[in-house]
Amino acid sequence: MYVDHLSLHEFRSWPSLDVELGPGVTAFVGRNGQGKTNTIEGIDYLSRLSSHRVATDAPLVRQGATQAVVRAAVVRTDRRAVLEVEINPGRSNRARVNGSPLPRARDLIGMLRSVVFAPDDLVLVKGDPSERRRFIDDLLMQATPRYVGVKADYDRVLKQRNSLLRTASNARTSMQAAMSTLEVWDERLVALGAQIMVARQNLSHDLEPLLAQTYEAVARAAKRTDAHIAYRPRFAEPVASTLSEDEFAELLVVELERRRKDELVRGLTLVGPHRDDLVCHLGDLPVKGYASHGESWSFALALRLASYESLRAADIGAVDDPVLILDDVFAELDESRRDSLAALVADAEQVIVTAAVPDDVPTALRGQRFFVADGVVSRETTEAEAAS
Repeated sequence: MYVDHLSLHEFRSWPSLDVELGPGVTAFVGRNGQGKTNTIEGIDYLSRLSSHRVATDAPLVRQGATQAVVRAAVVRTDRRAVLEVEINPGRSNRARVNGSPLPRARDLIGMLRSVVFAPDDLVLVKGDPSERRRFIDDLLMQATPRYVGVKADYDRVLKQRNSLLRTASNARTSMQAAMSTLEVWDERLVALGAQIMVARQNLSHDLEPLLAQTYEAVARAAKRTDAHIAYRPRFAEPVASTLSEDEFAELLVVELERRRKDELVRGLTLVGPHRDDLVCHLGDLPVKGYASHGESWSFALALRLASYESLRAADIGAVDDPVLILDDVFAELDESRRDSLAALVADAEQVIVTAAVPDDVPTALRGQRFFVADGVVSRETTEAEAAS
């Protein structure tokens, strides 16, 4: 899988941009603030309908514009499709494939798969649990598009249940009617929540050996036994053994009953996968609070590379690699670790790199190169082109 052509309209800093890409390695080189990351962010947004930089869509629309459009020609198993999303902050986004509208924008998710690593990904290991939940859910949605609907349904149930809890906690009359309705939302929360929890658990088990391999490759003097992750429901220890969907459902029912009074007092749902975490360890110690900056950075990079390998392995027939995007990664690495990382990703079907200076891009990833400056993207002329 690779992006053959990218078009941006009123997206971030770009009033309009058209660039031909293709398989192999493409590097965007230019000083900070010139629009390199804005360019690759368009590809990432098209794959997940969310940004790795901001939580809402509003910043993605160029100042003064009312909407943005991201369009890409994507080649997968020799078939070319044009994917398009129209970003409308405050209103529903719209998506099209080959010009035909999709019923829902979210139906686009999974048609283009990408993995992005950027320095901001330190929040994966140093930030709140919400960052790690977002990471694993984004990966699940790309690997299994059906999960998009499950997660959307759960979020709707959670919103309705929270609203009912607030109403019940403020009610001065009998709560009998509210409690009867709450039982209905409890059933939906348990059914959908258990699906999410078993999916997260299974993915974390699949990711751990891949994480061990990638951490050993990118961290200096690391061993394959150093890096660990585990899915941890808020009300339980990290899941060491695999639980079934029914077992997770039983745990949720028990915990909902136990926390009922607390939820009514606070007017908030305190039980469910929206409260869970993905625990990251180096050896016996958690990464957060104990690892050095270098160790944390290497762990976050290894986690992204493991997710790339996971998507790669999940593909039927293993013929369509996700697009791998490395945003300003190599400036943080010494020459030895640059070469190790380059060797690790060199066989990917499409790698897109951003760098402040040409020397930051390893020789092993020498490919098509664009220079980004003053609102212009210009392609580097190859020696063969110059000679002709």
